[in-house]
Amino acid sequence: MISERAADLVLLGGVVVTMDPDAATAAEAEGLAVLAGEVVALGSRSALQPYIGEGTRVIELADAAILPGFVDSHIHPVFGIDLTRGADLSRCRTLADVETSLRAEAAGLAAEDWLLGWGLDPNVFGEEPVSNAVLNDVAGDRPAFVRFFDAHAALASSRALALAGVTGAEEFTDGSRVVTDGTGRPTGYLLELQAIHLVEAVLPPLSFDRRAEALYEVLLLMARAGFTSGQVQDLAPDAIELLQTIEATRDLPIRLRMSPWYVPGAPLEEVSRLAELQGVRGRRWIVEGVKLMIDGTVDNGTAWLHEPDCLGESTTSLWLDPQQYRDALTELDRRGIPTTTHAIGDAGIDFVVRAIDGLGERTATHRIEHIETMTDAALEVFVSSQATASMQPTHCTLFTRADGSDNWSRRLGEARAQRGFRTRDLVRAGVPLALGSDWPVAPSDAVGILADAQLRRPHNDPGASPINPDQSLDAMDALRGLTIEPYRTIGSAGGVLRVGAVADITVLDRDPRAVDPEILGQAAVLLTVVDGRVVVDCADQATQTADVIAK
Repeated sequence: MISERAADLVLLGGVVVTMDPDAATAAEAEGLAVLAGEVVALGSRSALQPYIGEGTRVIELADAAILPGFVDSHIHPVFGIDLTRGADLSRCRTLADVETSLRAEAAGLAAEDWLLGWGLDPNVFGEEPVSNAVLNDVAGDRPAFVRFFDAHAALASSRALALAGVTGAEEFTDGSRVVTDGTGRPTGYLLELQAIHLVEAVLPPLSFDRRAEALYEVLLLMARAGFTSGQVQDLAPDAIELLQTIEATRDLPIRLRMSPWYVPGAPLEEVSRLAELQGVRGRRWIVEGVKLMIDGTVDNGTAWLHEPDCLGESTTSLWLDPQQYRDALTELDRRGIPTTTHAIGDAGIDFVVRAIDGLGERTATHRIEHIETMTDAALEVFVSSQATASMQPTHCTLFTRADGSDNWSRRLGEARAQRGFRTRDLVRAGVPLALGSDWPVAPSDAVGILADAQLRRPHNDPGASPINPDQSLDAMDALRGLTIEPYRTIGSAGGVLRVGAVADITVLDRDPRAVDPEILGQAAVLLTVVDGRVVVDCADQATQTADVIAK
């Protein structure tokens, strides 16, 4: 039925990729019409003409692919503001590179400033122990603090440790650890959140206004990368206030679903506090679900493996008593609260899928995050548990190597590395699989994720060998991972273009189903539309998403 009034927006391209399994004629659509934030028609150019009126904005994008808005299923935009302060070390491949980057950063600092950095890859240390020697050499008496790429570890200079009062004798309520040398002195290597927070607590903070503007800019960059929505796996202490401040004058560039943490070791009463947060919302954000963590990371020796890694590490859960995790999961499920659990090591994954499988008659959806090395036995329970999955293809392609020379592979050994990042096995087993970036761990880059998921190597490095290529996804499975599955994995519906659907739309300059993944990573985002409003235009420039709200 033709709308009683003209559409607000009509998009015309080469093809509409609806991702709607029920749309028999979807392949014939060349465009769509949007009214009041909803899709009201899909069809050929001639079929859409009746929806064009005097006030309709018509955007013609010849040969473009119009798709459901992409969803990054794992991001940390608020925490990322602090996690990305200082020198970007993500491209450093040696300690000499790190030193050069830090010296360049230090040259521009005032006398009272800390030397900060982020994105440090443990591979720069090779087989040598991680230590703060490079920080001490560069910073001298200036305190210095650098975060590792996975956000589960940090490196503090001796001066920073002294300011924070860190001695190496600290004890924690989770698996955090201050690493010490043979004499008991801290090396500067801080593992997991409670240990990292010892130094975080004395860092000079950014002002609230700077944080609010930085958050908006981060979300705008995600919109420019093709995302219309992000599933935030945390709820930072000031996140709600920051979001409210932004929405007092403008809309968020993308939608956000915020899932607060249930930290390891927290008492069961924490469920009541988390339950009270559920449903708190703004115009484009909502608090929904809970994020848990069963272990840390392979790279830092804090994952939970059935057998120790090559350094004798990664042998325990972050929960000092893992039964408390089961109790928390059971109570959250009883209250109908969906969860996502960070599980990286094979023992951690095995424990979580069995905990979900043991819930019996459940009332919520439970998703497992990362799934870096998984046994066949755990995969079988994964299927029977009806758990859903979320993974980050670029964690495999950017941080591991096919020859096993990277830190992750060396720690695991060949057998466990060969069981790494089993995306295709999960999809073939019928497990819903959402894809994402874990920004700022990896770039929030939609087309890069789509390409790397198929190539199993960095899309911009044709000389690299694919990593476990038998686990590559095909084009449609990868596309589902950024559209339909992010909703399905949290017990919701979305990620399709049909009449009545929310008008969250991503437009690419090529059809991701039809191009070789070798060149897919070069695809351009032409348009990002959220709730029927253009956020990013064809020239990749931000446009106003809403009028300033009258005071």
